[in-house]
Amino acid sequence: MTSSGPPAGSGDLTLSSLTKRFGSFVAVDDLSLTIPQGSFFALLGPSGCGKTTTLRMIAGLEEPTAGEIRLGDRDITYDKPYRRPVNTVFQSYALFPHMSVRENVAFGLKRRGVANVAKQVDEVLELTELGQLAQRKPSQLSGGQQQRVALARAIVNKPGVLLLDEPLGALDLKLRRQMQVELKRIQTEVGLTFVHVTHDQEEAMTMADTIAVMNSGRIEQMGNPADLYENPVTTFAANFLGQSNLIRSVVKERVAESVVATLPTGIAVRLAGHRVPAEVNEVWVGVRPEKLTLLDEPAGQGEVPARANTIGGCIVTDASFIGVSTQYLVKTPWGQELMVFEQNQGTAGLSKVGDRVVLCFAPEHTFALDASQDADAGIELDPEASS
Repeated sequence: MTSSGPPAGSGDLTLSSLTKRFGSFVAVDDLSLTIPQGSFFALLGPSGCGKTTTLRMIAGLEEPTAGEIRLGDRDITYDKPYRRPVNTVFQSYALFPHMSVRENVAFGLKRRGVANVAKQVDEVLELTELGQLAQRKPSQLSGGQQQRVALARAIVNKPGVLLLDEPLGALDLKLRRQMQVELKRIQTEVGLTFVHVTHDQEEAMTMADTIAVMNSGRIEQMGNPADLYENPVTTFAANFLGQSNLIRSVVKERVAESVVATLPTGIAVRLAGHRVPAEVNEVWVGVRPEKLTLLDEPAGQGEVPARANTIGGCIVTDASFIGVSTQYLVKTPWGQELMVFEQNQGTAGLSKVGDRVVLCFAPEHTFALDASQDADAGIELDPEASS
């Protein structure tokens, strides 16, 4: 699809102190952020966190209780939806059943009296790989094809911002993963600002340049996917974006760039100093399941990597082979069960339930969070719900 420069009314999307109340319930609480023009931005969170309400305010479908929405230098806070340079793709595609794919895509352009409709429609059909299906009706298309038609219909209008409200939620897992790659490719080619609402962490990490993790109407943490995953700053972010083992520990020593903490049985583990909250002694020591390694106990000489943190006296309580990896639950000497994900490189070395093992993990793969936070925050949530 050719581009003649940024769409009209484009620029960075800026939300300033945006608040939405429904009676006494605060759905969005003093939210401020800037979404750079041309970026793929995800609002990620569980049901009721305020992500869809935020999207609806950007679209003009909900009026803010307070705050401001700007697109470039234009204040769109109270503009009617049809006056905003914003388009939305919903989970329900809302295609016109009596129109062909081409007619569905062309509808908005024709309604506005735009010139060269055929050329623009051809370009977007090629971009979304729908050219061969142009004469079909929606009922003759698969779910993924219908999703691409809805996307093409929105893109052809060249909005300043394209809003995506759980657009892949109706697709099966395999097709959803395929469409994640397609959506990112299309966004990169057209260069539009995409704002994507989802409860699916994998979906957000696959596509977005920046993710804002939302909780109770506020942004819990924001950053690029790798940084959010590797460096969570709250227990909610650690648990909601992936899975984490959190072990209550006490900081015993801070020396230069290194910190030593002790686990419940007095086992000492080492962490990088910058990954431990300052002036906090009670911490949750955290490590992701895939960063843990199992060794048979007793571990042989040279088996334990140099400088590795180790927890001996552990017992495998569950083992689930899922093809690409094996997922274990391992009971520690203090009774806590930790999750371990190990890449499968053959079945010969797999641990079994009842095996005594040593857990190993590198200091650089270990983080710490303030223990005044709830260790279960972000876990007991319905991952299939949207807000």
